[in-house]
Order: sequence, then C-alpha cells, then structure tokens
Amino acid sequence: MSKLLDLLIPARCASCGAPGAPCCAACQTVWGSLSEIARGPTAGLVPVYALAPYADEARRLILAYKERGRRDLAPSFGRAIAEALVQLPDPEPEPCLVPVPSRRHASRVRGGPHVRRVAEECVKVLAAKGNHATVAPVLRLGAGARDAVGLTRAERVSNLDGRLRLVPGLRPGKVVLLDDVITTGATAAACTRFLDISGIHVSAVVALAAAG
Repeated sequence: MSKLLDLLIPARCASCGAPGAPCCAACQTVWGSLSEIARGPTAGLVPVYALAPYADEARRLILAYKERGRRDLAPSFGRAIAEALVQLPDPEPEPCLVPVPSRRHASRVRGGPHVRRVAEECVKVLAAKGNHATVAPVLRLGAGARDAVGLTRAERVSNLDGRLRLVPGLRPGKVVLLDDVITTGATAAACTRFLDISGIHVSAVVALAAAG
C-alpha cells in the first residue's frame, strides 16, 4: 500500500518541498559532523553531542516528523544517527541505544515513540553495513509529566523528578542515550542519573539537533 501511495502521491521533502524523497539529498546534508554541546546540567556528568543547530532545515524536518505526521522521515534521521555514532571519541563496537521517552499522549499522537523509531532505523542502517547494534527502550515516563516545550530548566527538572521509570526486562550495561533535540540539558541529565543509579552507564548523549 505504501508503495502504491508513493506512485500516486510522490513524496516531497519535508524541508524544502522538492519531490522525490521525504528528505532530499540537499537537506540531508544539514546533519553534519558531531559537535559537543555544553549544557549546565550535563557538565561533568556525560558528554553531549548534536548533529546540527535546531534551526532552518533541521528545525523544519524535526517539526514535520514530530508534529505534522511525517513519520517517513525516520529512515533519514536513523541514517544520520548511524553515521554519527562512529564519530564518537570512543565509539562502541556494538552500540546500544536508549531512546529518551515521550509522554503517552504525545506518543499516541505521533504514531508511537518517535525517538525509538529513529533508533530502530539507525540499527537497520548499521546492520546493512554489517555492524551489530541494539535498541533498549528501558525508560518510560510516569503519569503527570508535562510537555517539555517552553519549560525552563528548573521546570524541566521538576517535570521529570520522580516520574522516570524502568521498563522490566533489558538491563544493558553501557548505552548511548538518544534524543531529538537538546535544549537546556535537563532531560539528558535526569535520564543519565536515573540510568546510572539503576546500574546502566550512559557513555554519551547524541541528539539530532541542539537549541540555542
């Protein structure tokens, strides 16, 4: 059915509108080399990296994916993350990705956990190149968490306080925490600390983009 729809309604780039692909080759180049991001909450806790500033093409693509139903962007995001993981200073030979969790309502609206979908696409890209990687969706948010958009750093910390939960099952030892956008760093820090006290070490945080 999806192939038939592609024939009837060809995909257009979610950023520039060019026909042919959800993200055209020109806009895909927005995901550049990893840049280390300095944020107060993560300083001295965990290194944080992003592939692009949260502006222009990157912002349009991420908003289209999260808020406008463009789930067909997940493969291009996954490819960008896969290419970025090998740029880490001490890359894991078999990376294990832990997606930052979304609120249940947001996940329903977005057709499922959107960061997890990107992580799964990343694993597919790595597997096609003969590299083993896994996704460990061990984090979830408890009731009462608000949408983080527009919250201050203090509000983001309070928003997650006591609301992170471990999903029963997988207990990886060392992981890369994956997110879409780094803003204040409060979410990355909270998830990293929670995983650490749960016996799961976060070696790095990788995001598609960084705001500010």
